[in-house]
Order: sequence, then C-alpha cells, then structure tokens
Amino acid sequence: MTIYYTQNVDFYKGNSTEQLLKEFGSPLYIYSEEIFRKRCREMVGLVDYPHYKVTYSIKTNSNLTLLKIAREEGLHADAMSPGEIFVLEKAGFKPHEIFYISNNVSEEEMKYAIDKGIDTSVDSLSQLDMYGRLNPGGKVAIRINPGVGAGHHAKVITAGDKTKFGINTECIGKVKEILKKYGLTLKGINQHIGSLFMDGSKYVESAKNTLNVAKQFDDLEFVDFGGGFGIPYRKQEGQPRLEIAEFGKNFGEMLREWAKEYKKDILFRSEPGRYISAESCILLGTVHAVKENHGTFFVGTDLGFNVLSRPIMYDSHHEIEQYRDGKIITAGETVTANVVGNICESGDIMAKDRVLFIPKEKDLIAVMDAGAYGYSMASNYNNRLRPAEVLINTDGSVQLIRRRDTLEDLIRNFPDLA
Repeated sequence: MTIYYTQNVDFYKGNSTEQLLKEFGSPLYIYSEEIFRKRCREMVGLVDYPHYKVTYSIKTNSNLTLLKIAREEGLHADAMSPGEIFVLEKAGFKPHEIFYISNNVSEEEMKYAIDKGIDTSVDSLSQLDMYGRLNPGGKVAIRINPGVGAGHHAKVITAGDKTKFGINTECIGKVKEILKKYGLTLKGINQHIGSLFMDGSKYVESAKNTLNVAKQFDDLEFVDFGGGFGIPYRKQEGQPRLEIAEFGKNFGEMLREWAKEYKKDILFRSEPGRYISAESCILLGTVHAVKENHGTFFVGTDLGFNVLSRPIMYDSHHEIEQYRDGKIITAGETVTANVVGNICESGDIMAKDRVLFIPKEKDLIAVMDAGAYGYSMASNYNNRLRPAEVLINTDGSVQLIRRRDTLEDLIRNFPDLA
C-alpha cells in the first residue's frame, strides 16, 4: 500500500496547494513548523547524559526563521564558513553557541572566527600550524578521521580511507608537537563519518574510535561526534525510520561510562544534519508539458536542478505526490515516466523511471523531503529565479519566510548597473 506522506502527517493543515502557488509562485518550498520542531526535540532528547548538546547544521538549511526556531528548541549550531557564522549571528546565536568546523581555509577566514571567540576546529596538521601562528596560546579543536565512513553516496562519505577530511589517528604525536610549539590547548575533538546513515552501529563504532583518541589528552572540554543521521526517503514503500530510541539508549550509556572513566563532566555533541530539516519540507511545482520520446514518457515541470540539485549530484531519491484540482491523486491509470525540469541539460531529471498516475498539464508535483540541501544548494542557473519559501505554522497559518527572486536580483551585484 502506497503511503502518502502529506496526508499521513496533515502537512498542509487545510491550506490549498493551488492557492499557495497562486500567492507565492511556482515552484515553492513549503515547510511545516510542527515537523521541524518535532525533529529538533527528538534530537535534543536523544540521550539522558546531562552534558549533551545538539548542533544545527546550517549548511542543510540556512533560512533565518528556521534557524531561530532551532535555537528556541535549545540547539546550538555548527558552521563551515564566515557566511554561515554571520547568518547564525543574525538568527540570534551567540559565539559560545557556534562551532566553526573549518576545512582548507585562508588565514583571513580562520581569523574571522578567532576574533569572534568562536570555538574552531582544524582538520590538518598544516591548518593546526596556521591556527597556532594566528592565535598562539589559544584553545583549538581538531577533527580526526576515525577510520570509519558511512553515507548514501561516495561524495558524502567524510571519513575512512578516501576522504579529504580529518587528521589520521597515527598523527596524534605530531598534533601534540604543534600544540606545544604554539602553547595551544586542545579544547575538543570532533569527527564526522558521512551523511545519511540508517543504522546507528557505524556511528557508535566511529564514536568509540574517537573516544580512544580523546583518552590521549588529559583535559578536553568537549567531544563532537558529528552527524549523518538519516531519514527514510522511500516512505511510499514503507522504509523504516532510524531507530532513535534504541540508538539513543545505547549511545547514552556509552557516553556516561566514558565520562566516568575520564573523571570529568565532559560535554558531548552531535550534529544530526539533515535529520532536523529534511522531512519538514515539500517542494511544490507545476506540470507544463507531457510527451513521449522513443518510448520514454516525460513529465515536464518547473522543478529543474537549479531548484533541487540532489538528484543530479547524488542520484538521490525523492518521492513524488501528484495533485489535480486541489486534491491529491491516489488512483487512476499509471505510466512509467521521468519527471524532468526546465534546464538545458539532459541530466535535468528530478525522478527517473517512476510509476505515476498519468499526468496532465497544470497538475502539481510535490517532491518529498526537500528541506535539507534543497534551497541551500539552489542557484540561478539559466538565470532562473530561486523560489520563495513559506512556513505553515502549527496553527495552520502561512508565513512567507523568504521571498521569491525578482529579475532585478539577477543583476543586483553588477557594479556597472549599481
């Protein structure tokens, strides 16, 4: 039996999909405040160890309204750039609530975080040396490679043998030499194994490896285990969720035992990443053409990879719902089709070889689980306008949380036209 997600969770709370597009334009990112807050709370309550903090990964979704909600729910944040730090501060996050996880950055970028008093992590010996030159006598964190990677695609596995990230554990001796050279204190250790794990065993395994490294330092203030918490992208097939309760129980027990052995109430952190935002969002677009080319049926929409790039970048699966005349389509004659966008690339495919109810022009197409790495990776390729973002509040009211681009936005940064 096919599961229709928006019906199952009352996503739209009585709002008309057609009216939303009429008011805010097509395509449109639509968020559920209720689902977003629920995922925040699940992560905040993951373990019962008292010194545990969840950080929101702004790279997944940088909308100011969502960032403010995450902070309201008690999350801190992790950042990868000065731009992310800037936006987090605009959302209300304080320097002590931000963890800057740098990767191959310039001196200017690293100094930006140092000058703001933000905890900074480096992930190579050369960048640790740079940090020492910029901030002798300061406190720093290092990102290690725990030797275990996980993820839904090779491009998002961030630990193990074939990754650009982290300091290998056999280099800990050299880390200590650089720390001594500049009078640095190692404040924390962090890791990240990859994105979208649905089995917590690899996360726990990598966490154990990281904690073994942490034992080699006497006075750490925190250990950050990174993230990669997955969500079920194949809901219509009944894909099970990540088993949070059992995972959290086992993870929490491990943390308590290690902290007891370390003889310090050390802070532990996790970065659940997409888990917070992905399921809170539907990307809604319009069918503008249907045709068959040499036996392949195409559904032509305004959902190009400029709007959602995950399918073309990672061969990612996003499930589709169809609407007609304001109602979800759940029955009718079907066809195997490719849902494609309006970008001048053959790879501009949102969903390939999907069994769909035979579509018509002006039907609406809803792409599930678009809240993580959706708008944050959107572009103006082909000089197309980035869509608006709206939030359906818990009371069912609709709030514009980012306006749609205008044509003038396409030339805003050209100095000759300023």
